[in-house]
Amino acid sequence: MNIHPDMTVGEVVAHHYRTAEVFKRHGIDFCCGGKRTLGKACTDKNIGWDTLATELDQVLQAPDMPSQNTDNWEPDFLAEFIVQTHHRYLRENLPLLREFTVKIAKVHGERHPELKVVEKQVELLAGDMLEHMAKEEQILFPYIKSLCAAQRLHQQSPVTPFGSVQNPIRMMEQEHDYAGSLLENVRDLTADFTPPADACTTYRVAFAKLRELDDDLRRHVHLENNVLFPKAVLLEKLLLNQN
Repeated sequence: MNIHPDMTVGEVVAHHYRTAEVFKRHGIDFCCGGKRTLGKACTDKNIGWDTLATELDQVLQAPDMPSQNTDNWEPDFLAEFIVQTHHRYLRENLPLLREFTVKIAKVHGERHPELKVVEKQVELLAGDMLEHMAKEEQILFPYIKSLCAAQRLHQQSPVTPFGSVQNPIRMMEQEHDYAGSLLENVRDLTADFTPPADACTTYRVAFAKLRELDDDLRRHVHLENNVLFPKAVLLEKLLLNQN
């Protein structure tokens, strides 16, 4: 893969996920901001192109595990992987994070008033993501799976009440942006999830869990925005052209 400034961040990460480590190190959003070009990312973050290109090349030269090359996965398998891995993770961990952030805001909020804002951001994130995942599991992902089935059976593209798959995808991407902005607010408020010296055990666990969730959601959104959704759009176009 030859890196050049006109490539998008998402395109690079979709090809080799470990490049995400380079982007994260430089504060470059590779999930919601995946459509930004490498050149624009360098300009926005005041990074020299040669520096970024060299670091990316070093990662790209390292062998990747073929089993983890999600760019080669079928869309229906990828959709199910997202549900069983990332959706399950959020459903298990968001209630726990809500509990922790409510507790530390109540106990430490007077000395650390930012915790009350963090509590609210986590509440908004939990509510938004639970609704978001339900829409994906009940509407978008079943349609993507039906597209895959139609292709294998040489059938016509299934009819939907929402028109092109690009319509629900556009909505999901907007909701990803919103979730990303909430977590960005939390990162800023917590100095990148760094607990203060007087933090109790629950305080430190809450921040560790927030960092963990942030990492998982970046991977989650990347798989949808940069891998699954483009595959679904392309597959729908192929089936429509065959009709």
